[in-house]
Amino acid sequence: MPKNQITTKSSEETKEFAKILVSEWLKINKTKNSNWLVCLYGDLGAGKTTFVRGLAEKFGVKQAVNSPTFLIIKKYNSSKKENRKYTLYHFDCYRISKSEDILDLGWEDIINGENNIIVIEWPEKIEKILPKKKLNIKFEFVNEDTRKIKFKNNIYLKL
Repeated sequence: MPKNQITTKSSEETKEFAKILVSEWLKINKTKNSNWLVCLYGDLGAGKTTFVRGLAEKFGVKQAVNSPTFLIIKKYNSSKKENRKYTLYHFDCYRISKSEDILDLGWEDIINGENNIIVIEWPEKIEKILPKKKLNIKFEFVNEDTRKIKFKNNIYLKL
């Protein structure tokens, strides 16, 4: 299997993979004001929200994580990790018509804030305003349980 791709065989494996990514990210991002932008590509039902649930669990989010399709954005507070608290912003841009629509939701403050984990489903809808520094992940539905998860840019994590 290519190094930039994994296959998960259940929603639990997809969530566990997200937790591994968080652990690796925390190891290499020790600076104050460490924001992390994660862009999730893939069709409906491909596993994006399941992946976000795994991220949220690893960051110690206590609330249930559901897709913010109708709200566009949901905000979750984490428990302390690596001596700092993070805020998880989960965007679902499926219903966004143009990139500028997201600006009214506090985008600039979120992207420039401190210790924010910003996860975007359907990032292609706002590509124009996304910074270059981001992790791009594509989810592919294989069958009811199996997903292929591919990194669209180079990632150097021990997975």
